[in-house]
Amino acid sequence: MDIRGKIIQKMDPVGGVSKAGNQWKKQEYVLETLDSYPKKVKFDFFGDRADQYPLEVGDIITLSYDIESREFNGRWYTDIRGFKAMKEDPNSVPAAAAAPYQPAGEPAPAPAPAPDGNMAPPPQDAFDQGGMGDDLPF
Repeated sequence: MDIRGKIIQKMDPVGGVSKAGNQWKKQEYVLETLDSYPKKVKFDFFGDRADQYPLEVGDIITLSYDIESREFNGRWYTDIRGFKAMKEDPNSVPAAAAAPYQPAGEPAPAPAPAPDGNMAPPPQDAFDQGGMGDDLPF
């Protein structure tokens, strides 16, 4: 599966030695999607991939990942494990995707005045039939 977004946080690398005596390493990140309603997704690169895909805060990437769940002491844990990250040029992000999220409770910015100083006319209602009465029975 793939997901596209911007790296908003990079955690400190974690590593150690397994019970079998093998070295391991994990690098975790938080990605924020570029959707109208952005979601934050924590993922990691494990083992050699932690060094293979060095990412920094602000990088825009397409992440290929797997989801894995495991049980430990009666509780379930889910990881999003990245296996490939392709960086994108930040200048190539479409303007709609790069626009900041604006919650519904906040007013939209006021329209800018036209060059002659007049305010632009309000937009036409998509359902306005130009004076035609509506034929709904209620």
